[in-house]
Amino acid sequence: MKKTITKIGFWSAFVALIGALGYIISVPLQIFNLVTPLQNAVIAFGFSLLMPVSFLLAMLALHYIVPEEKKFWTHSALFFAVIYATYCVLNYVVQLATVIPAGYYWTFENPQGIQGPLSLLNQTPHSLFWDIDALGYIFLNLSTLFAFVVFEKQGLQKWVRYFFLINGFSTPFIAIAYFYPVYSVPVLMFGTPWVITVPGSLLFLALYFRQISSSLDNMKSAKIDVKFAK
Repeated sequence: MKKTITKIGFWSAFVALIGALGYIISVPLQIFNLVTPLQNAVIAFGFSLLMPVSFLLAMLALHYIVPEEKKFWTHSALFFAVIYATYCVLNYVVQLATVIPAGYYWTFENPQGIQGPLSLLNQTPHSLFWDIDALGYIFLNLSTLFAFVVFEKQGLQKWVRYFFLINGFSTPFIAIAYFYPVYSVPVLMFGTPWVITVPGSLLFLALYFRQISSSLDNMKSAKIDVKFAK
């Protein structure tokens, strides 16, 4: 069973990593107008939608493979991951299923976005769904902040630990980027640590699950060799 859990953990973290990288790619596409605003919105929200449930499953897998004395921390992390997944899945589905098909979008030059009956649902700066997105990522950071303590300060676990911790400590910068009263592109830049800390956290978490899975395979092979040696 533990082998299956580590496989689920690996692929979940990997899918979340793809989602994070896809969203990061969408940012320069928007800045340099390489695609239309609507196309960029589909890319950004589409890739972002890969992250919440995948991250939640990865944290669930982590909870089931750590020792009993560490489960308070993973249980807390899992609790925050549920909140993150709830907020962000709600947001991204609304954007992809309702807002974008109706032709609503916003740009750096026009932060108010397209105006119309569905403007309330458009994730423009300081809008309802902007705040929902902000809360989602704050709880994602809190999840990694509570989970970092379960990893050892050596080997591959050291890197998971460091990235989880740094990602958790970047929460104030995320809050500034989203909630600073005056919207501007320089203020948004406060959120740039995200492009390193989140993909790094997911990458090393996936590698950690892969390492655990390989260790289980080696243990199984060793047991088989011992059995035949007898």
